[in-house]
Amino acid sequence: MKKETKRKILSLLLPPIGAFFIRLLYLTCKKEFILEGDIPTKPFIVAFWHGELLMMPFLYKKIRHNHPIAVMISEHFDGELIAKTIRHFGLESIRGSTKKGGARVLISAMKKMKAGYDIAITPDGPRGPRHSVAPGIVVLAQKMQAPIVVFHYSTDRFWQLGSWDRFMIPKPFSRLTFYVRQPLTIENMSEEEAKAYIKKQMLQYSNEL
Repeated sequence: MKKETKRKILSLLLPPIGAFFIRLLYLTCKKEFILEGDIPTKPFIVAFWHGELLMMPFLYKKIRHNHPIAVMISEHFDGELIAKTIRHFGLESIRGSTKKGGARVLISAMKKMKAGYDIAITPDGPRGPRHSVAPGIVVLAQKMQAPIVVFHYSTDRFWQLGSWDRFMIPKPFSRLTFYVRQPLTIENMSEEEAKAYIKKQMLQYSNEL
């Protein structure tokens, strides 16, 4: 079987199956939601680490219900699988990377925000290094004068993949604790200052300060 044919089959079958099992896994877990501040009324940027992607649709829908959001996702094949999977949770996607062809994807994100969408970004995606902050989130936040809201979750029992992002998969019947940080503003910072500030805030609940 040709590579393209295999990919077409996988992209057709895996997203609905994956979405089903992600929902099932979530339903078995005990949940706690910790909100540190008020959710902005205007469109904002959601930031979370690539390795914590799995449970983020549930956190967003918990606090924003039916509000539209577009997630920045790479144009690689694994990005296609992710984009099709999150569609089952009511999340749209913007395909591209802020590292490669950044201008195009940032323009698309700006158009979405002007239309009222929130934008979700994994600053260390799509290929790392893990827990790094690419400049795209800084450019978008400053151009749109948009607050950044950091999402994070932890779990008491999980599997961790050997991938670059050490992707985390909670075990069934584990406890999930979701965090929504105080909105961040970076309007008057240089790019390097903003990247360092965002990284520090995003690592607040991890062991890698």
